[in-house]
Amino acid sequence: MFENTRPRRDVAIIGTGCTKFGELWDKSLRDLVVEAGVKAVEDAGIYGKELQLVVGGNMSGGLFIGQEHTGALFADYLGLNHVPSIRAEAACASSSVALRIGYIAVASGLYDYVAIGGAEKMTDVYGPHATTALASAMDQETEAYCGSTFPGVYALMAKRHMHEYGTTREQMAKVAVKNHENALHNPIAHFQRKITVEDVISSQLVADPLRLLDCSPISDGAAAVILAPADLAKKHTDSPVYIKASAQASDSLSLFSRRDICTLDATLFAAKHAYEQAKLTPKDIHVAEVHDCFTISELIAYEDLGLCKKGEGGKFMESGQTLLGGNIPINTSGGLKAKGHPVGATGVAQVIELVQQLTGKAGKRQVSGAEIGLAHNVGGSGATVAIHILSNKI
Repeated sequence: MFENTRPRRDVAIIGTGCTKFGELWDKSLRDLVVEAGVKAVEDAGIYGKELQLVVGGNMSGGLFIGQEHTGALFADYLGLNHVPSIRAEAACASSSVALRIGYIAVASGLYDYVAIGGAEKMTDVYGPHATTALASAMDQETEAYCGSTFPGVYALMAKRHMHEYGTTREQMAKVAVKNHENALHNPIAHFQRKITVEDVISSQLVADPLRLLDCSPISDGAAAVILAPADLAKKHTDSPVYIKASAQASDSLSLFSRRDICTLDATLFAAKHAYEQAKLTPKDIHVAEVHDCFTISELIAYEDLGLCKKGEGGKFMESGQTLLGGNIPINTSGGLKAKGHPVGATGVAQVIELVQQLTGKAGKRQVSGAEIGLAHNVGGSGATVAIHILSNKI
C-alpha cells in the first residue's frame, strides 16, 4: 500500500465528555448531544467560538427517531452554527470514523480545534423496530431480506469458531462475566451488576449458541472529545493524550462473501496499518477497548488484533490475561456488553475510557502504569473497522 510520507502534525485529545449510557427515557438525542458536548468543551477549557469543525457519528437517527441531517442538528444545539458540521455514518463504527475524519483534519493543518462526537437514541422504538433499524447495516438483498439479524450473523460466527477451534460455550460466557465485573466500577455503565457463567448459559436463547447475556443492550447515550495539535495541547490540559495511529479498513457487507467468517479481515488490515503508524506491536499495548457487541466478537478480536494466535481467543480469555490485573486488560469500561452500546456513540466512548486509563483517572478500573491503549470499533458484522492507538507520551 502506498505510504503517505508528507509531513503531518501530531494530534492530541484535550477534553472529553460523556453521558450515562442506558434507557434514558427523559432525554432526547438533542439533550444527550448537548450534555456530552458541553462536558467536553469545559474539560478542554476552550470556548465554543474556538471550534472550527464538528464531526458527529450517528448510525440511524432516521430509523430510531425520524431525524436525519444530524450533522446540522449537532451544531445547532451546541450553539455552533458558524462552523462546518459533518455527520459520519459507518453503522456501529460511526463515531470512530468521525474521530478519524477529525484526526485527519487536525493532522493536515487545516484545523486546530475540532469537536468529535457520537450519539444515538435507541430506546424510543419498540424492540423489533430497533432490530430492523440495526439490520439496515447488513446487506439488505442477501441477508436482511432473507430474515437475518445481527444476533443470527454473529451466531454463525460463533458456531463456526466452536467447530473450527474448539471454543466453548463457557469461554464465551466468561467474556460477559468479566465485562459486567468491570462495569461495576464505571458510573456511566448501562448495567452495574455481577453475573455468573451459569447466568449467561441459562439466559434466554436468542440465536444458538448466543443467549441474552451474550448480547450487548439497546442503549441511549452520547460521547464527545476535543482534538487539537500537540503543540497547542499543553495550553489546555496538563495531561493530553496523543493519537499515535488512526486506521480504517473495509470488507464485504455480507457475511457469506467473506474469506473466513471466523476472521474480520478489516480488523487485520486496520490493525496492521495502526501498528505500523504507531511503530508498535501488539505486545506494546497496555489496555484495550474492543468491540464486544456479542461475546464471540471479543474472542475473535483478540485473535485478529494479534493478541493471541488464531483460534486461541477462548483459551486467552481463560488464561486471565484480559482481566484487570492481567497482562492486557480488555474492556475495562465494561465494554459494549455492560457499559452499553448506543451505536453512534460507542467508538468515541471507547476512546474516552482509554483517555481515563492513560491519565490515571479510571478509579477502581485503573490499569497500573498504562501508557498505551488501543480502541477497536466494528461497523456491522465487520464491513467497517476503525482502530485508534493512544499514548500519554508524544
